[in-house]
Amino acid sequence: MSNIKADKTTVIRNCNWIVAWNEATGSQEYLQGADMAFCGDEILYVGAQYAGSAEVEIDGREVMLMPGFVNIHSHPGHEPGWKGMMEELGSPKLGQSSLYEFMPVFDIGPEYARPACRVSQSELLKSGVTTICDLAPPREDWIGDYEESGIRAALWGMFRAGPWKTKNGHSVEYDLVESRGDRLLVDAVAAADAANAHASPLISGYICPAQIDTCSENHIMGALEAARERGQPIQIHAAQSVVEFQEITRRHGCTPVEWLDRMGALGPDTVIGHGIFLNDHPWIHWPHANDFELLADSGAQVAHCPVVFARRGIAMNTLRRYVDGGVPVGIGTDTFPHNMLDELRMACYAGRIIGGSFTAAPTSYAFDAATHVGADIIRRPDLGRLAAGCKADFSIVDMKNRYMQPDYDPIRSIVYSANDRAIRDVYVNGVQVVADGEVLTLDISDDIEMLRRGQRDAMKTASQRDWAGREIEELTPRVYQIGKARV
Repeated sequence: MSNIKADKTTVIRNCNWIVAWNEATGSQEYLQGADMAFCGDEILYVGAQYAGSAEVEIDGREVMLMPGFVNIHSHPGHEPGWKGMMEELGSPKLGQSSLYEFMPVFDIGPEYARPACRVSQSELLKSGVTTICDLAPPREDWIGDYEESGIRAALWGMFRAGPWKTKNGHSVEYDLVESRGDRLLVDAVAAADAANAHASPLISGYICPAQIDTCSENHIMGALEAARERGQPIQIHAAQSVVEFQEITRRHGCTPVEWLDRMGALGPDTVIGHGIFLNDHPWIHWPHANDFELLADSGAQVAHCPVVFARRGIAMNTLRRYVDGGVPVGIGTDTFPHNMLDELRMACYAGRIIGGSFTAAPTSYAFDAATHVGADIIRRPDLGRLAAGCKADFSIVDMKNRYMQPDYDPIRSIVYSANDRAIRDVYVNGVQVVADGEVLTLDISDDIEMLRRGQRDAMKTASQRDWAGREIEELTPRVYQIGKARV
């Protein structure tokens, strides 16, 4: 897809609703009967009765405009290949996580990364995501995976000193080589620089030490130093599992959050992927720390991905506590389907369940996390907001959709009822990429077939990667057995 911007001014008039940015209060607000004008990649005006000239006028009386979502954490190059296989899996002796026993077994091959990425982008765009943070080991033509779709892509070059594995289903081993981590850190920095040097304004690059338990202090601090030189944060998976919590306390005698703090990596230049298992989480008994206050005082940020953890029976404790405590929280998908509205709804429901209160995860906290807070985390205050001077990244929601009605509160209607069924059109950088619910820039028919092939390949060889040599039907039994058709 071309990144050439139209030079015509477009105004959407008399909008039923606009989720607009109020600079004075630093928050989102509803406007009714208002206009929004944009030209090229920039929003010119949001407010009552736009008086400027416009070459294109759109009737907004039956729509809501809302800012494009910023997906702060995702791995789109392989996650779609797990559909139908990972929804009900976890290791009962490894903290209910599927990270160690199942994900390495079910991973589709690297040759399927591009079709997986394209399928993910299609799903994201349909759910109103205009910016994706893709955390992945740099691969050949990674940038090319994004050039056609028109989505805004922040590519986080992920590296580590080595993988984990389990040989018995109840303990985890690590194959960590310092020199390998050193080399891959250099590669990750080079990939970030290449992305930032790309001609497209939609492509940017960041650095991501993969997991706190697979990187040394030198790797984490080296990544942080390189990121700071570029005016960026790093992102690292930490406090994401019981196994990881126990491993860091075994190695260092302190919690993952404490270890980041001791090395000088806990602060406003660090985004913590997940950040769930603090010392006072209900699943952890470690009264010898105060992770939450340490986290809140540091200025570090958290990437919250509620759906994938809810599948394992795990939840953050709680969204309200983090946000009210001063921890900036963004939202990411981190699983299939890549649907941001699913994540918003689950953030609210899971937070309320673990908090034991309907107030533990307000809708506004989730929506903020997916818009302006996520944008601020990646240091893009021109995203996640509908306001003059911001980028023209937004969705048009069909208020005539039956799931949006009645419309006392349209954000509640789309989060809890309509989901992506009501997203009609999506614009990124002023260019329309979704029209009438269909992605204009991608035809993923062949990509879907490639994913089916990739999953079949992974299934055929799964027993070779499984510690117990189990076949696929034993590793992930279907919901129902396949019976014989009767005459």
